Amino acid sequence: MINDAFERLVGDYLKSRHRKKVDIITKAFNFARQAHKGVRRLSGEPYIMHPIAVAQIVCSEIGLGSTSICAALLHDVVEDTDYTVEDIENMFGQKIAQIVDGLTKISGGIFGVQASAQAENFKKLLLTMSEDIRVILIKIADRLHNMRTLESQPANKQYKIAGETLYLYAPLAHRLGLYKIKSELENLSFRFEHPDDYAAIERKLAQTQVSRHELFDQFTAPIEEMLGRMGLKYHIRERVKTPYSIWSKMQNKHVTFDEIYDILAVRIIFTPTSRETEAKECFNIYVELSQIYKSHPDRLRDWVNHPKANGYQALHVTLMSKQGHWIEVQIRSDRMDEIAEQGLAAHWKYKEGDEYSEDESELNEWLHTIKEILDDPQPDAMDFLDAIKLNLFASEIFVFTPKGEIKTMPADCTVLDFAFSIHTFLGSHCIGAKVNHKLVPLSHRLNSGDQVEILTSKSQHVQPSWINFASTAKAKAKIQAILRRESREKQKVGEELFNEWLTKHGFEPSISLADQLAHFHDGERREEFFQAIGDHILTLGDEDLDELKGKNKKKADNSGNSGGGWRKYVPFVKSKKSDEEAQQPELFIVPEKFNRKKPVYITDENITQYLFQDCCHPIPGDDALGYIDNKNRIVIHKRACPVANKLKASYGNRILDVKWDMHKKLFFDATIRMSGIDRRGLVNDVTRVISNQLNVDMRKMIFTTEDGIFEGSIDIRVYDRENVRSIMNSLKQVQDLKEISQVL
Repeated sequence: MINDAFERLVGDYLKSRHRKKVDIITKAFNFARQAHKGVRRLSGEPYIMHPIAVAQIVCSEIGLGSTSICAALLHDVVEDTDYTVEDIENMFGQKIAQIVDGLTKISGGIFGVQASAQAENFKKLLLTMSEDIRVILIKIADRLHNMRTLESQPANKQYKIAGETLYLYAPLAHRLGLYKIKSELENLSFRFEHPDDYAAIERKLAQTQVSRHELFDQFTAPIEEMLGRMGLKYHIRERVKTPYSIWSKMQNKHVTFDEIYDILAVRIIFTPTSRETEAKECFNIYVELSQIYKSHPDRLRDWVNHPKANGYQALHVTLMSKQGHWIEVQIRSDRMDEIAEQGLAAHWKYKEGDEYSEDESELNEWLHTIKEILDDPQPDAMDFLDAIKLNLFASEIFVFTPKGEIKTMPADCTVLDFAFSIHTFLGSHCIGAKVNHKLVPLSHRLNSGDQVEILTSKSQHVQPSWINFASTAKAKAKIQAILRRESREKQKVGEELFNEWLTKHGFEPSISLADQLAHFHDGERREEFFQAIGDHILTLGDEDLDELKGKNKKKADNSGNSGGGWRKYVPFVKSKKSDEEAQQPELFIVPEKFNRKKPVYITDENITQYLFQDCCHPIPGDDALGYIDNKNRIVIHKRACPVANKLKASYGNRILDVKWDMHKKLFFDATIRMSGIDRRGLVNDVTRVISNQLNVDMRKMIFTTEDGIFEGSIDIRVYDRENVRSIMNSLKQVQDLKEISQVL
């Protein structure tokens, strides 16, 4: 099995356009095989199968050469065996050793146990990446193989790894132009986190496959005739939306599978006459296409003349088929297609010594931005990860300076983002701008083609509110760094005032006294306490003295609230209970030797022992997970919740699998939103379905009508998610109701 896998790897390598250095690859394989001898993975297969599989992805799916293949084969040797980086360097040379060292530094997950350690490790990854980008490409290949073999892991590990993949690795793959890998990472994460939803979409795709093929054949027949007349060498491919992107659209737009019309897209790949004429030929094809089908005026995307930051080039146009569906057509040359499939690796030119020349200015600019963010140490790992993510997924717009120079900016950016992208001084003193010669505020959002002149004032300085309308990683990082610097100065003043006050009242200044009073004023951190004193928001008085002398009665906290938006779940019980029975039990505290691999079952009896976050409001039937917070309590989230995604990526070791074991005894809140054509009696029909037919309690109703369009929302009490689905299905039978969705 091992030899077959290695022979396939060598066979694929020999078919590539790289220089044939089979000897060093064979040497790396034999060395790794010996080093991992006798070790098996959780799935039971020999460990060496993993490095071979990673090398196979690096070679066949990313298109890298012998240096990267050797590094992939050796990537776990230093971490898992007694060999050192020096041993690798002596046997395989400096370049391979350097990449293996980079991979070893970011091994395991990206993250350790502590938040600060996680941020440090992610910084290491990004710094290594900016030295040699092959490190991150091999790391992505490593993650892809781990995702393909995730079945053997326990459920809580699956959620952690899937969450981390969706939060960090898929965006990285996207930014590096690895579209196929990005899609597979997203799909695999979706499959493990929401197995039922994934299976349902796969079933629907299989059921609609025949009608999709028919639509594709009918749509492309006249296009093939037209391309033949043009004398082009071409092939046409069908591109079907992935289950993850279909599910994302269903969630974001609150629509069903049947309401998604862009599941099918068509790809025209042609061989141009020459590299110089390929852009012109793309547009020639578009002109001919628009003679056959009507094109959507707002949906022409020219990535040919303005490539994306990951190097992607194509012309996207949306056409109306004879069946009345909008279908996106992507026009690209062979070269553009290769870059779209394999990313930047597809056109790296390797020099002597297997070194690549990076002439990708957009990518270098992105790496430079990341280095700038790394220069400002962030105290909070979450903020740091968010800042990086802002840069990973951004799609681009093109903005002009007053002199007509073009700047690429992320979509949805503001005047303030543009100012900081030019210079920190310009950003921190920005008072507004002239966009297309019109005066606009800092928060004004820019559009592609805008010409922007930044206006500044020496008296202007950074405001905390700016963080709310800055959207780029660079602007946010700079604003936070400036605010932190000012905050530290205020804290220093506050600490000095606090120490003076203590000395004046006969106390020895100490950190423990500061912590005691910070807690007394409902603050979690003494830094915030000092800042409040420095800002003169808080003045110390007699109550503080009494607290230090132990004269205050201890403040009771029966709410279970820890100041972070948590709440105990208090469901609505059908039968009335005595006061004694209705008393809330204590929250469950995770013991030291708690088995985190086993699922936590939430029952009618123990639901009040867990905390539920208002960010996603999970109810029975939702795909859920648990998170062990800093006080060892278990907080329940939906698996798709954005907050949960961050937790999976940053605190993976604290994630638990959660299962519902409820028996329709308790009620939970849910909100259903609807819209449609207004008519007399519509509200009556809606309420009759809910109250009379389904016997469901309604708590609140809001209905509005404007220009014959009706909109409304109803708060109801339900047993579980299935209950909500059946109510929505019943409401779909009401005449003139056009859209029904649940508020998540």
